[in-house]
Amino acid sequence: MELYIKQKIFSFKDKFNIFDYNEEPKYKAEGELISLGKKLHVYDSHGTEVIYIRQRLMTFLPKYEISISGQETVEIVKNFTFFKHEYTIPAWNIKIHGDFFAHEYTVERNGREIAQLSKQWLTWGDTYKINIFDPADELMALASILVVDCCMESASNNAN
Repeated sequence: MELYIKQKIFSFKDKFNIFDYNEEPKYKAEGELISLGKKLHVYDSHGTEVIYIRQRLMTFLPKYEISISGQETVEIVKNFTFFKHEYTIPAWNIKIHGDFFAHEYTVERNGREIAQLSKQWLTWGDTYKINIFDPADELMALASILVVDCCMESASNNAN
C-alpha cells in the first residue's frame, strides 16, 4: 500500500494532506498554532483523530510521544549517530534507519521491514512517498514518518 504526504507551505502551522495511491484524501495532519513543543493531530477522512504526536521538551536528543486511536502512548527517540539518521520506538520494537541525506528511510519491527519512506527532492513543501507492506501497520508507519519530519524540521530550524 502506498501513501503520499504533501506539506502545505503557506500556513502558520504544520499542515499535511495524506493521499492514497489513487490520490484520494485519506488523512489530514495539523499542528497546533500556539503550544510548547510541537503537537500534531492526524484525522481520518471522517474527521476522527487517529494519531496524536507530542514533542517532549527538555531532552538532550529529540523525543516524541505517539498515541494511536487514543490507545497507549509510546515514545520515539532520535538516537545519537554520525552520518545517518536513526530512531527507535522501544515499546513497538521499531527501528527507523535513514540515509546520510535524510531522504530515504526504512522502518523495521522485530528486524522485519514494514515500511519505506522516500522524501522527494526539489519540491514546494515536503513531499513523501510511503510504501507500507502490511495494512495493519499503516497508522504506526504514518506516525513514525511524521515524527521523522518533525525532527528534520527542528534540526533545520536550529541550524538557521
